[in-house]
Amino acid sequence: PVILIADIDRGGVFAHLVGTLELLSDSERARVVGFVINRFRGDIALLQPGLDWLEKYTGKPVLGVLPYLHDFHLEAEDALPPSSPLPCRERVRERVEASEEKLRVIVPVLPHISNHTDFDPLRLHPQVEFSYVTMGETIPAADLIILPGSKSVRGDLDSLRRAGWDAAIDKHLRYSGKLIGICGGLQMLGRALHDPLGIEGEPGSSAGLGLLEFDTTLAAEKQLRNVRGTLALEDAPVAGYEIHAGISEGPALQHPALQLEHCPDGAVSDDRQIFATYLHGLFESPQATDALLHWAGLADASTPDYHARREADIDRLADAVEQHLDGNRLRALFGLGERI
Repeated sequence: PVILIADIDRGGVFAHLVGTLELLSDSERARVVGFVINRFRGDIALLQPGLDWLEKYTGKPVLGVLPYLHDFHLEAEDALPPSSPLPCRERVRERVEASEEKLRVIVPVLPHISNHTDFDPLRLHPQVEFSYVTMGETIPAADLIILPGSKSVRGDLDSLRRAGWDAAIDKHLRYSGKLIGICGGLQMLGRALHDPLGIEGEPGSSAGLGLLEFDTTLAAEKQLRNVRGTLALEDAPVAGYEIHAGISEGPALQHPALQLEHCPDGAVSDDRQIFATYLHGLFESPQATDALLHWAGLADASTPDYHARREADIDRLADAVEQHLDGNRLRALFGLGERI
């Protein structure tokens, strides 16, 4: 069985549902057992005539209408979020009003950007002015630039150079700005990136940005592990995961950014302007985020608990689904029997 779910907040919800049905084959259409309309704002009575028409026209039931949840955050998968939500800004307004200072953080949108949820805690942070900057867009002034992960590091490094980010980063560092590289972003900061096996494309090598003294070679076996440790900057606890094919070697790694349970990780430059790590989930620890924001120039960082916020919003979504969808009918459609 298939349920079609449409986002009414985008507009044209009935056209989306009817149009999708029309494009399906007869066998595919027969598998559709009903509709759910998501993110509805306002009085459901005003929508009811449309729901009645949809059921009559298609012969398929509307199984529920989920409300628009304000002040809500749910991690995206592959697609970048369309804009920075405001949730935590409202919840800690008192602290923000006491200090209007905000740290400007920018992240380039690489053509093959990965693990962008690394930055959700910063997007939600009330003391951070966070922006994604697309290739070709004017690169704004910032206190902190973060180079994100990438599914194709050498290709994305070429894109960065074509868009002028190498020169912008050099200027940023000359004016005492701070720079973080995470995973693929770490690899870009080194002297060279080698891909002899063609793991991410054509075999070959590319010059890195040359900001840290190490080289990276992509290997056939990917490193994948959950890790814990402490931040070198202020001995703050961190936890997250590694997922990368690169093996980095060089003198810069003698000054690690993190001390993990199994080994040191990453590098901090001698002038302490550059911080590089393979760790994803770096900003999910409030203590680590406070330390990193303080290092980047925010005098009085106070980071909300991102894990608690995420779990609370998942609970809100579950409550809305339970309240506004017919659970017993859904279970019957999927052959699960009534809930006891």
